[in-house]
Amino acid sequence: MDPPKGRYRNRLKICCGVTLTVIVIFIVVTIILYFTVFKPKDPRLIAHPTSLENLKVQLVPTISINATLVLTLTVDNRNYGGFKFKDSIAYVYYRGMLIAEVPVEHSEVPARASVTMTTRANITGGQMATDPNFYNDIATGHLNFTSTSVMHGKVSALKIFKVKAKVDNFCEISVDILTQEVDPKCHSKVEF
Repeated sequence: MDPPKGRYRNRLKICCGVTLTVIVIFIVVTIILYFTVFKPKDPRLIAHPTSLENLKVQLVPTISINATLVLTLTVDNRNYGGFKFKDSIAYVYYRGMLIAEVPVEHSEVPARASVTMTTRANITGGQMATDPNFYNDIATGHLNFTSTSVMHGKVSALKIFKVKAKVDNFCEISVDILTQEVDPKCHSKVEF
């Protein structure tokens, strides 16, 4: 004796209804988690005041300054995914003029953690002295620089999902010539 086809249809409808409900609940929970917990946040760059190293000033026959600009940055990753980036280059500018290229070695910033990095840029004042504002800046006792870098890498969430990402960094660096103190202010932005 075969059971009636009506029972199979009812069981199939119940099974399909339960499966559809579970899928809808999963999609809703995933969307809620993405826009609350897993929503990508820009990393915080905390720049630590440092000083110039190996400062050499020459006044005759022309004014020139040679120094090593040291930047110590703490990258605070506020995301639930780690960021692993490739080697990149940071560019240092004086009034829009490129004066140094600084290699930034590949690294990884774990999820919800901080990593401190130190970079050094060798600054030579010969090229800077060609700017008409250079001597006025020397007279005020402050030199202002900007630094930009782009880091390409991958964000991994829960060690399962990996997405390509790009982090743009921008720093404004003020150097007090007399005290040789360096005061950087940095910002960053993540793009997926």
